[in-house]
Amino acid sequence: MSAMGEMMASQPALLRELLADNAPCQAAADRIHGRRILLVGTGTSWHAANQGAWLLRAAGAEAWAVQAVDAAEHGPRPTAGDALLLLSHRGTKRYTNTVLERARTEGTETVVISGRGAPGADIETSEPERSAAFTGSHLGALMRVAQIAVALGADLGRVEQVPDVVAAVLDAPGPGVDPPKRLLEFVGAGPNQWTAAEGALKVRETCYVATAGLSAEQLLHGPSVALREGDTLVALNGGGPGEGRLLEVAQLAEAFGARVHTIAATYPSELLSIFPLTAAVQRIALECAEALGTDPDSFGRDLPGRAEALGAIEL
Repeated sequence: MSAMGEMMASQPALLRELLADNAPCQAAADRIHGRRILLVGTGTSWHAANQGAWLLRAAGAEAWAVQAVDAAEHGPRPTAGDALLLLSHRGTKRYTNTVLERARTEGTETVVISGRGAPGADIETSEPERSAAFTGSHLGALMRVAQIAVALGADLGRVEQVPDVVAAVLDAPGPGVDPPKRLLEFVGAGPNQWTAAEGALKVRETCYVATAGLSAEQLLHGPSVALREGDTLVALNGGGPGEGRLLEVAQLAEAFGARVHTIAATYPSELLSIFPLTAAVQRIALECAEALGTDPDSFGRDLPGRAEALGAIEL
């Protein structure tokens, strides 16, 4: 089994372990209560920052996601009156570290959510991952933000059921999404527009297939006209106010000739649906890699010339 597959299989147990360890999240909530919260991350952690902002806004917090490079080079930047919630798998990325160092210098209240043993982590998620396709640390980070949101007063639904819901996704028959002839699109509404983006990222990382992940409205107004026979659309249905629009977009794609898979996870709530739907897109990425015979753990370093090119740029 790949390292990615092993980590995915361990996710329900990891989520139960994190739920039983709530003290760091309560302490973080006490420190950031009443402040504007900027959630900052890169790559998968950028998607988690956006999903996390939805969770924190359910607690009445003013919470905004900012990509690390933007917070470092352009703005908005966390100030002394703000709180910085920094999401990082290992604490090694260039721009997240720049943002964190500047925020600490300026007296911003900072909370770092990262893997176990990562430098400067205030709240830990999972053991360091051996796969470059981060899965457990992503779901772990989402759980940590959910715990903070609940500590701030959010009613997210039955958070304690999340591990079992994720386990059900991992134990069920696969989604049956085969690598398409041309294009694989993911689409979601509300917080799951970022689950769609994460699905596209995971597929690109693991099997190098052309993919995109968009919100239902973003896909409808322009990109949808490019869908045709030979393409595949995965619609991530977490329920909520955007469900009807999402299903309309899926029907349109089908009328254009694309093969459509609709994955529904409307329980225990729309906000918590990000957990089972993230597990579902992880499965799609892993199964596409297995079908194509690519290494889902390598981040392309097994391809000719890729390791040297990646080594020449500071990530």
